[in-house]
Amino acid sequence: MKKKLLSIIMATVMAAAVLSGCGKKDTVEPMEEAVAVESSAEASSEAGAEGTSVAETLGKPATDRSGNEVKIPDEINGIISMAPSTTQILIDLGLGDKIIACDTYSYQSYADSLKKDIPQFDMMTPDQEQIIALGADVVFTTGMSASHGEDVFASVKEAGVCVCDTPSSASIDDIKKDIEFFGQATGKSSEATAIVDSMQASIDEIKEIASKIPEDEKKTVLFELFTPTGDVPSIYTAGSNTYINEMLDIVGAVNVAGKEQEQWPALTEEAAIGMNPQVILTADMYTDDVINVLLSMRGWENVTAIKDKAVYQIDNDTVNRPNQHVISAMIEMGKDIYPDYYNDVVDPFASI
Repeated sequence: MKKKLLSIIMATVMAAAVLSGCGKKDTVEPMEEAVAVESSAEASSEAGAEGTSVAETLGKPATDRSGNEVKIPDEINGIISMAPSTTQILIDLGLGDKIIACDTYSYQSYADSLKKDIPQFDMMTPDQEQIIALGADVVFTTGMSASHGEDVFASVKEAGVCVCDTPSSASIDDIKKDIEFFGQATGKSSEATAIVDSMQASIDEIKEIASKIPEDEKKTVLFELFTPTGDVPSIYTAGSNTYINEMLDIVGAVNVAGKEQEQWPALTEEAAIGMNPQVILTADMYTDDVINVLLSMRGWENVTAIKDKAVYQIDNDTVNRPNQHVISAMIEMGKDIYPDYYNDVVDPFASI
């Protein structure tokens, strides 16, 4: 069971979007086409000499976050969200009541903020016919759904339903751009800007604190996604080009796997022990009593983090779902690694 869950979640973490599309089919009636042409001409005229596109004039993105051309409806009343990170952004933008269907993980996490008993779909094998029948204005997908190389929303797009894709974010800047995209796409730009501004204010505060940590007090950290077992002997961690590595750097810590070229390398126990981290942060929510499991692993007795019992659990959802709540995980990291420095930092997203 854990092995199956491991493969699913690692696919979520490592997925990159490869397929997407958006827009209605070109099947308008002659009168509708004439009106569309006239409206387009008026919008183009108003755009001025700068050459602003019609989509930009109307305030809608012309491409999704994966770079695909999209035609998002002017009015959004029905949304299907196919990833929990996206669903949480939409809820925080005040759009929970617009979500008419979602993926199963989203409903498990955010049912209290969604309409009761809305349809739920598997992220990897969604029921495309049912999605089409729901008549949503837009379907928001992520790289997870295309992680097997197959476009599982092909029929939805062919039916003329607007599908916008967001690739797996590798940086905090990517996450900010994702939030701004969702705000612009749904008519919630000001709300999205407020969220992004709040994120940046927290980052600035954290960076200011980190600048006061002496070099000889900076700690090395091993961030682990999964604890090694007999079935899965590797330690999955965050390497270079990940927002988790960036978060550790911002709080003033040194990621022991930060020079690994892979984004999500699988370390052997011997390699991890040799890195001798001073702190271990775990996002493993599937190992019972994970802290004590880590503290009692054979062969780890001389690792500084184990000797000092500096092993802490980070909330899996906040750290692994790329949205504004990674700030909550960053603050949690800071308080675990450097409690004397970050103890008084307030999480702006704790009540959202």
